[in-house]
Amino acid sequence: MAAKQKYYVVWIGHTPGIYSSWEACRKQVEGFQGARYKSYKNEKEAQQAFSSGPENYKENQLAKSYSSHSNPPIESSISVDAACSGNPGKMEYRGVFTETNTELFKSKVYEQGTNNIGEFLAIVHGLAWQQKHKTNYPIYSDSRNAINWVKAGKAKTKLAENQKTKELFEVIRRAENWLKNNNFRSAILKWETDQWGEIPADFGRK
Repeated sequence: MAAKQKYYVVWIGHTPGIYSSWEACRKQVEGFQGARYKSYKNEKEAQQAFSSGPENYKENQLAKSYSSHSNPPIESSISVDAACSGNPGKMEYRGVFTETNTELFKSKVYEQGTNNIGEFLAIVHGLAWQQKHKTNYPIYSDSRNAINWVKAGKAKTKLAENQKTKELFEVIRRAENWLKNNNFRSAILKWETDQWGEIPADFGRK
């Protein structure tokens, strides 16, 4: 009896994506520190798993474990962070390449926002930036709320929409529409500040 077709999700590896053979998957994870991958019985499950990220799925027994408490962060990645003077207050965000701290993108300063909104927009900006530049690095954020908002496809903020926040809410809606209308995803990982120190994208204003 022929073996059933399996699909392999590579969240973190040389080239993240979905592969239809173990050999193709192996090439993406072999020798890659902190590789995360898992096999699925059909393509639909694989697509859902890839979009949701590795932390929602148990690893395959063949997979190399990635524990933030025992391993350093993945250097070939993008880190994002937001700065907010007050809550709410003037807010901006940026993204950098983790290994070199090279700035990849930076927002304008919004008159009134929150840190979680900034982190949410930064992650979505990171996804859109990677889609445009045809890269697929893991994205680190130190905001668990923002990570969950991205996975839900909606910024669940309590910030009131008014004249001061009108422009920001327009940007939020554009980000939510981008998530709704684009299938591109990268692994979105929690930056463990207690273990690794401040995230490289930090604005250094504490």
